[in-house]
Amino acid sequence: MAKKKATKKKAAAAPKKATRREVLVVGSKTKAALKGSGKTTFNVSSDALEALNDLLYQAVEQAQKRCAANGRKTIRPYDILA
Repeated sequence: MAKKKATKKKAAAAPKKATRREVLVVGSKTKAALKGSGKTTFNVSSDALEALNDLLYQAVEQAQKRCAANGRKTIRPYDILA
């Protein structure tokens, strides 16, 4: 009599958690730039750097799309600034 092969049950796929993206900005230097200097200085909220990081990721994605649309593999300054 042949033995049955043991099979593992697949676990139900867990819902994906929102992964935090790697921080692309230097926190201390960015905060210093946002605060400004001179007569008027500004306070910087704790989530301002996260919003700026998200904006930077969007700019990178748009530059990649523009570069690919132009048939290139090299991202140039005008891909970022467009």
